[in-house]
Amino acid sequence: MRIGTIERQTKETQISVGVNLDGKGKAEINTGIGFFNHMLTALSVHSGISMKVNVKGDLDVDCHHTIEDTGIALGQALAKALGAKSGIARYGTAYIPMDESLAMASLDLSNRPFLVFNCEFTNQSCGDYDLCMTEEFFRAFAFNSGMTLHINLLYGTNDHHKAEAVYKAVAHALKTAVAENSDGSTLSTKGVL
Repeated sequence: MRIGTIERQTKETQISVGVNLDGKGKAEINTGIGFFNHMLTALSVHSGISMKVNVKGDLDVDCHHTIEDTGIALGQALAKALGAKSGIARYGTAYIPMDESLAMASLDLSNRPFLVFNCEFTNQSCGDYDLCMTEEFFRAFAFNSGMTLHINLLYGTNDHHKAEAVYKAVAHALKTAVAENSDGSTLSTKGVL
């Protein structure tokens, strides 16, 4: 079973995260931020990775700690579920349209964390979700899972659509990358990741 769970407690957030890479994308998400719930549900459903995410954060301050710390915990849970990262496809790339918007994500589960994020939003927020936190979430997620992640928002006008296209592009790239390969080998000339 490719499962990872993380409990993260700080003075700013209390987070419980569980992922099942083979769980068929069942999502149970409660972060206290409606639009973020929507995005994480899309990430779960479209990646095929079942996720349980429960967060109590200092939303009286703003959404920053809640979103960034969720990225940290989710990345750590993904890394735990992947273990040594042997027996997986490792790479994934996806282009996802959302009405007038188009996003691309390409990733490598390499143990060499990096983020390239080329996305611009017009407005400050969607509901209680600050759109600038999209980059912070994916940075935390990538660095704590050991993922090289490139995200490019090619175009779009509606910020809801743009953000959703980004999350779904990452989800589909991740679905490809975590898929088990045919012989259980490690896809690396080094023999390990």
